[in-house]
Amino acid sequence: MHQLRRLPFEDLGYARIDSHRCVRTGVSEIIYCAGKTVPQIVGIAQRISEHSHNIVFTRASAEVFSAVRQAVSSCEYHETARIIVVNPEAAQRTGSVVVVSAGTSDMPVAEEAAVTAEVLGNRVNRIYDVGVAGIHRLLHVCDDLFAANVAVVVAGMEGALASVVGGLVSCPVIGVPTSIGYGASFGGLSALLSMLNSCAPGVSVVNIDNGFGAGYQANLINKAICRSQQAPAQSSE
Repeated sequence: MHQLRRLPFEDLGYARIDSHRCVRTGVSEIIYCAGKTVPQIVGIAQRISEHSHNIVFTRASAEVFSAVRQAVSSCEYHETARIIVVNPEAAQRTGSVVVVSAGTSDMPVAEEAAVTAEVLGNRVNRIYDVGVAGIHRLLHVCDDLFAANVAVVVAGMEGALASVVGGLVSCPVIGVPTSIGYGASFGGLSALLSMLNSCAPGVSVVNIDNGFGAGYQANLINKAICRSQQAPAQSSE
């Protein structure tokens, strides 16, 4: 109890690395790179790489990856998703998460969600550029939607795709509004409000452009479903 009251972390002066998070939550601390200097990110990468695998650095530029790669030999970069994975380790992927994007312009946010879910050990199916302007494209892949445990729907403009998918599937839907769109979209606010006001039940919404948050939440839902399917059936006697 004495040790648990004082959960370990390492103070670097500019960051306090939570090396115990993987024990508590099953996932290592996620490092958000935007706003940090390159030396700060490199310093964090060097220290945290000593404690865990599959450490995710989000919103990382190619410049940041180049610096991290020189300091930490084992890392990989997902350019579209802007994600660095330090100490990547192949994990058995389970269940089914489907990531759906309305347009090709939404792919950076969709890939952030997809890569996050994959690194955390989920089987991910990508369905991109199936927005409501050509609804037949979405209807063509309904079987893939029906097979998913959770759907992440990424859309800008008016954000209508989340409601459409929510009206088709029986699984939870996580809407991700993006800042893609013309002036009246107000940097994603229109899509955010549309998704929040969805008439389709079962649609929850993360913040604008928050692909990481959607991928993490999809991981929690998918893993919970997988655990329930693997649990032995209890006798009625």
